[in-house]
Amino acid sequence: MKKILLQLLFVLAFIYGCQTVSEDQESQRPYNILFISIDDLRNDLGALGVDYVFTPHMDSFAEGARLFSRHYVQVPTCGSSRAALIRGQRATDPAYLPNRAIANTHEEWGHRSLPVWFREHGYLTLSLGKITHYPGGLTGEGWAEGPEELPGAWDRIWVPDSPWETPEDMMHGYANGEPRERGKSPTWQAFDGPDTAYPDGWVANDAIDVLEELTENSDPWFFAVGFFKPHLPFAAPQRYFDMYNPGDIPEPEVTDTPLSPSSWHGSGEMMNNYGQHPGDPNEDRTYARQLRHAYAAATSYVDAQVGRVLDKFRELGMGDNTIVVIWSDHGFALGEQGIWGKHSLYEVALKSPMLIRYPGMNAPGELSETIVETIDIFPTLTDLAGLPTPEEVEGHSLRDQLEDPGAISNKPAYAHWTRGQSTVRTDEWRLIAHRPEGDIEGFELFDFREDEDGVRADPDDYPDIVESLLERLNEIEQ
Repeated sequence: MKKILLQLLFVLAFIYGCQTVSEDQESQRPYNILFISIDDLRNDLGALGVDYVFTPHMDSFAEGARLFSRHYVQVPTCGSSRAALIRGQRATDPAYLPNRAIANTHEEWGHRSLPVWFREHGYLTLSLGKITHYPGGLTGEGWAEGPEELPGAWDRIWVPDSPWETPEDMMHGYANGEPRERGKSPTWQAFDGPDTAYPDGWVANDAIDVLEELTENSDPWFFAVGFFKPHLPFAAPQRYFDMYNPGDIPEPEVTDTPLSPSSWHGSGEMMNNYGQHPGDPNEDRTYARQLRHAYAAATSYVDAQVGRVLDKFRELGMGDNTIVVIWSDHGFALGEQGIWGKHSLYEVALKSPMLIRYPGMNAPGELSETIVETIDIFPTLTDLAGLPTPEEVEGHSLRDQLEDPGAISNKPAYAHWTRGQSTVRTDEWRLIAHRPEGDIEGFELFDFREDEDGVRADPDDYPDIVESLLERLNEIEQ
C-alpha cells in the first residue's frame, strides 16, 4: 500500500510539474521583433572579411548573432526585393518585378503579408523609414496619387519630421533638406556636420524614441526600421569620409570578358538619375575610386546609425525577449563587370548581409555559409515566434541554421529580373538564363568551386550542369 501511495504521489508530482512548465510557457510574453532594413548594402562588412570598410557596430552585433555569408535576394531592385520579403514568395510573375510591386499587387496577398500576419496574431506593428519601397508606404504627402502599399498593415507607418519636405526628398536626400534634382545632382556628397545632416540620423533618433516608448507596451511588437544609406547618392557627414585613406580602397576588378547583350546595362540609375559625372568610371579610375570611397563612407555612416539603435536596445534590456534581424534588400556593383549599380543577376547584386539574433540562440557569433534567401525570413520569424506560417509562403525556416551554424540546406537560391532573365545559384554554380521572348536565347554560367566570387565558364563546356540547373529553374517557374 505504501509503495502504491508513493507511486501515486510521484505521478501527481510529475503531472503538476508538467502543468507548471506548460503554464509558464503559456504565460511567457511572445517574442518582440526588431527588424532593421538597410538600402543597397553589399556584403561589405568587416565581419565578412572586408577589411577596407569600417562597420564596427554591425560587426559587434554579429558577435552575438548568426551572420549568413551567402544570403541572396529574389530581385536586384528595392521595391521588388521588399515585396518578396513581405510576401514570402519569389517574383516569378513579371507583376512583382517593378518598384511598385507592392502597391500594384497587394490586393491579391496583402491580407496575409508579414506585418498583417503578426498584427492579426496580437502584435503592435510599426514601420519607420523605408521598409516597403516608398518611405511611409505612399500614405503621406509628397507622392503621386496611387494605391497605398499594404493599407491597414501597420498600426503606425511614418517617416521622421525632418528638413526634407517629402518622403521622396528624404529617400534621395542631400545635406540639410536638399532634394535631388533628377539627372543633375551629384552621385556623392560630404558635408561637415552632424549625423542629422542626412536622413538616417533622423530615422535613428525616431527609432530610439520609439524603443523607449515600447518599454511601456503590454502587447508584443513588430518594429521595422528602414535606413536609406548607402543607396545613391553616396552621401554622409565628412567625418565618415575622413575615416578612410582613399588609396587603401581597392579599385574594382577589371574583366575583359564581354557581357551578354541581354544582361548588360549602362548603369542607368547612377548615370541617368544623377549628374556632374567627370567621366565614365570604367575609364576614369580617379572617379571610380572616388565613388567607392563615397560608398564606403555612406556604409560607415549607416553602420553608426544602426549602432545607435542597437545601443539603446541593449540599454533598455530588450534582448531577453526580442528577435533582431538586420537585412539589406540587395547588393550593389561598384565597377564589377563594368556595372555601377544593382539591376543585374550577378553575384554582387544579389548577395547582401543578413543577421539574425534571438534569445538563447546556440553558438552566437559563428558564421553560417549555407545558401539562404530573403523569402526565408518570413517563415523563420513565425517559427521563432511560435506562430503558424501562411501556406503560400515559399521560404524555409532557418531555425536549423540558427541552432547549428554548420547545418546545411540543399535549397538553391533563385532570382528574377526584367527581359525574361532568371538565375539559380547552387553551392558550386550560378546559371543565368536569358529568355526575353519566352524562348531561351542564351546562358551565362559561373563556377564557384574554387573561387568564392565565381569564375565565368563557357556553358558549352558543361552541358550536363546547364541542363540540371535549367531543370531547377523550370520547376519553380511552372
